[in-house]
Amino acid sequence: METTLREADSLLAIDIGDITTRAVLFDSVEGRYRFLAIGSSPTTAVAPYQDVREGVRLALARLQEVTGRRLISDDLRLLVPEQENGSGIATVTVTLSAGAPLRIVIMGLLEEISVESARQLAATTYAGIVDTISMNDRRNPESRLDALLSARPDVIILAGGIEGGASHSVLQFVDTVRLACRLLPNEQRPVVLYAGNQALVEEVKTALGSLTDVRITSNIRPAQEVESLEPAQVQLANIYRSIRLRQLGGVAELDAWTVNRLSPTATAFGRIIRFLSKVYDPAKGVLGIKVGGSATTVAAAFTGDLSLRVYPQLGLGTGLPGLLQSSQIKNIARWLPSEVSEDYIRDYIYNKTIYPASIPCTAEDLAIEQALARQVIQAAVALSAEGFPKNAGRSTGGTLPWFEPVLAAGSVISNAPSPAHSMLILLDALQPTGVTTMVLDQSNLAASLGAAANVNPILVVQVLESSAFLSLGTVISPVANVRTGTPILRLRVIYDSGDETRLEVKQGAIESVPLPVGQSAQLHLQPLHRADVGMGGAGIGGNVRVMGGALGVVIDARGRPLRLPGDPGRRRELFKRWYWILGG
Repeated sequence: METTLREADSLLAIDIGDITTRAVLFDSVEGRYRFLAIGSSPTTAVAPYQDVREGVRLALARLQEVTGRRLISDDLRLLVPEQENGSGIATVTVTLSAGAPLRIVIMGLLEEISVESARQLAATTYAGIVDTISMNDRRNPESRLDALLSARPDVIILAGGIEGGASHSVLQFVDTVRLACRLLPNEQRPVVLYAGNQALVEEVKTALGSLTDVRITSNIRPAQEVESLEPAQVQLANIYRSIRLRQLGGVAELDAWTVNRLSPTATAFGRIIRFLSKVYDPAKGVLGIKVGGSATTVAAAFTGDLSLRVYPQLGLGTGLPGLLQSSQIKNIARWLPSEVSEDYIRDYIYNKTIYPASIPCTAEDLAIEQALARQVIQAAVALSAEGFPKNAGRSTGGTLPWFEPVLAAGSVISNAPSPAHSMLILLDALQPTGVTTMVLDQSNLAASLGAAANVNPILVVQVLESSAFLSLGTVISPVANVRTGTPILRLRVIYDSGDETRLEVKQGAIESVPLPVGQSAQLHLQPLHRADVGMGGAGIGGNVRVMGGALGVVIDARGRPLRLPGDPGRRRELFKRWYWILGG
């Protein structure tokens, strides 16, 4: 199944989530690669099938119906390579997020150094940390061993010792792992990822190599003030793949279709965000948000430097109980445009946890789902922001760096009733500042394109240049310390036709100026009362050229941070007004 880029005219991208399996077809049309169609099916990783292949087969069958292209043979095998009659496929990629989070135990020397770096590493894939063992741990060696055995980890991340630094303490941890592996049955022994002092690599291999799978990567903390996670992230993604090959039925066959290139969905999503950060304004970062049933992924990249975090405790399905641990019901209820009791919200959350594939059936349920999305995104981005560069540009009073664009994926956003609903979910949750563009991954293609980048980068570039993603619009978010109702921005929009629109925006308002998709305009921004619009500081204005979107140009002058009225009735009236202004 080996292909070259020249031969890879068609590409099938399969994405297997906890709830939905998607099969996406890309092919060359009139000399350029295009997204052609998508087929989807419920994921079959759990009972009664317990094999991902059935969900993939159903998704492929639906893709065949849509395109008329034969992809599966009579004996239900994928037709690879592409046939002369146009049937079959040239190249396949598979991304995977289905399955319970990996159970990870972290072993490192110091909590604030190697252990913290190991935590950041574990957060780059679908995993939960079930125990941490460090020099600060007051448990005796026997208790540590008992804890390790009780944790039943899939992976142990073993870190510690800067280059040329500690060795004795690290080797004590190695001895603990060695004893645990001897006491565990072969099939329950964890994969060990060693990411510590490189002077000890051979000793680690000698002690553990005959007992379990040992992966070696470069030191994630080579110096006290230096953190280097990228090589270890690649190894951890490979470990995720190897564990899923054992755990989930059918994954091994799908991996063979890709020539052993199956990758975690989050890894592929991060790859496309990193790519975009090299293309857009180097003064700003690119932010990607993917809200799934089992996890929320946040990827932020600044000129190729990627910060990737995955939060299984913040999914909109099985991960919802984790949200209740960090957020009160009243914080979710504040986003509702109608009156719903806290008991009803709580019941909805627990029902959604049990039946993650269920969809909202009433207006109240839909509002709760979107309120949960706001809270999940806000919590995930707040946790991720700790890893953003400290020197990233931001407006006065802004809580996040400047981003251009923001790319959002996930059914709760892409399947919203209108672009206005999608936009308000993102504005309320992210509260951006300055000037940015909100882009909707309406067909959930981003991770598939990230996986395709390894085998056909030309395809990725050309699909991104097409209309596969929907621009919701350009957002201008001025920040000013003034009373509600005070004018803070004068906006002049000069269309390519020569027509002009002028608008004065007041603090507390949200406004929209039409600018259709495919058209562009010149914006002249004149801040008032020392408002900061991201043009270089408080009170500084300027010109910026923008492209149109589904909602044109949106000015969000509601303040940063966004403060909602305490009175529920007034708050609900505001929500209705905001939806009406944006056309929802």
